[in-house]
Amino acid sequence: MSLRERQRQQVRADIQRAAFALFVRSGFDEVTTEQIAAAAGVSPSTYFRHVRSKEDLLLDPVREGGAGIAVALEARPEDEPADIALARTILARSTERATAELEQWRAAFATAPHLLDRVALIPPDHRARLVELVAQRMGTDPAADSNPGLLVHLMLAAAEFGYLQWLRSADDPAASLAVCVEAAVSAVIDDRWGATR
Repeated sequence: MSLRERQRQQVRADIQRAAFALFVRSGFDEVTTEQIAAAAGVSPSTYFRHVRSKEDLLLDPVREGGAGIAVALEARPEDEPADIALARTILARSTERATAELEQWRAAFATAPHLLDRVALIPPDHRARLVELVAQRMGTDPAADSNPGLLVHLMLAAAEFGYLQWLRSADDPAASLAVCVEAAVSAVIDDRWGATR
């Protein structure tokens, strides 16, 4: 990663942290983009170079966690069954952030419950790549066999459910993202995916 890209990521992280703290203190709807920029120590124009919308500050952490799922799945052991490899990859990507960061994000999200129905782990193009990778693990052609696509869509839906369950439990500090996601994706693991194991 170039120095410029690292700097961009740092500015974005600073903006996110400032926004989360403001959301927790004042509520999502009450916080302006100007307040976020000021709290992050950047100009409004810099803020808008790094952030498309205030909503994206809350939704992007899910997308960012999901963006590397395909790359991480490729790195899993080749002999690992498709369902287990995908579940472990999703769980690992979901828990890479520090606990304090996750808790701050969850507390900030609690001030914007109207955004919960927009939580999506990864975009369609990444889903297509996951289907290809899962099909390779299953030794099948995804154009002729619907199982790889079905597994990917079920696993991602389960993971998104786990995220939502965790986000909705902001009142319960004992609730863990790892536990919620693991329980959700474990429900998809089944012998039916192992026909080609």
